[in-house]
This record gives sequence, C-alpha cells and structure tokens, in this order.
Amino acid sequence: MVSKRLIREAGHRRKFLAIVDDTPEAERAIAYASRRAHSTGGVLVLLYVIEPGDFQHWLGVEQIMREESRATAAAALDAHAARVRETVGVEPELVIKDGTPTEEIHKLIEEDQDIAILVLAAGSAKEGPGPLVTSVAGKGAAFPIPVTVVPMNLSDEDIESLA
Repeated sequence: MVSKRLIREAGHRRKFLAIVDDTPEAERAIAYASRRAHSTGGVLVLLYVIEPGDFQHWLGVEQIMREESRATAAAALDAHAARVRETVGVEPELVIKDGTPTEEIHKLIEEDQDIAILVLAAGSAKEGPGPLVTSVAGKGAAFPIPVTVVPMNLSDEDIESLA
C-alpha cells in the first residue's frame, strides 16, 4: 500500500527522485529530473545507494571500507549537485542510503511523502536498458509512484524542450 503523497498540501512541493550511480544513463536521468523540477517549481532529490559489499573482514578493515564507500557516495552526489546548480539553478536534496537500490528507493519514497516521480534513464547498451530500469520492469518491483524513463540518447536540448 502506498502512503498518501503530500504535494497538494500547504508547505509541500513535488519532488523528482533521480538515482546517482556509476552508469552512463544516470546523468541523463538527473538532467531530465532537474529540468522538470525547475520548470514545475518542484524539488530534485538525488539518491546514492551504497550496495552491500563484502564487509566481512576484520573490524578495522570493514570500517575503512564503509568510510571509503560513503566518501565516494558523497563525492558523486556533490559533483552532480554542482552541475545541477550551475546548469539549472536548482538546489538538490542529497541522500545516501545503504542497501540494495530497489529496496532503498522504495523506503525513501515511503519516508518522503513529497516524492511524486521517480526518474530513470534507459541505457543504450546491447545488454539492456540498465539495472534500475530492468528492476522496475521486473516482476514485483513496481514502484508506488509514476516512473519516467528517459532515453539515453536525448541531448541536453531535447531534454530542455521536453521538461
């Protein structure tokens, strides 16, 4: 069951959620989501999910690996946020979660009732559209909000005209 979205209530704004990862299509999703947020008076939320790794080492090594993963996540979010500020003039909300992407996306949508649209981009590789789009299309992975899938081959000008 989906919790009620609050975007129509006083003091709330529609949020567009884009996922930051190391796939080439992430940049296209962020570009579209940031422009949609700007053109509709909404908010951009950038989420980086640190996937569970092999942290079953000695305690000191495990802690260092977790800290390095968080530093990598923060640096990626900061880089995308700077680009969004510079090109679109939107100040994004930055979120880091630990877990599997699909589960953490679901959790964040439930936690933040202003998130109304999940924006993903479909990759153009022969292996398929990318892991997130594939998981969204898979059985049981349906999200409780609309999902916008942006084609990887859209230029900045295309995105600008569509958003």
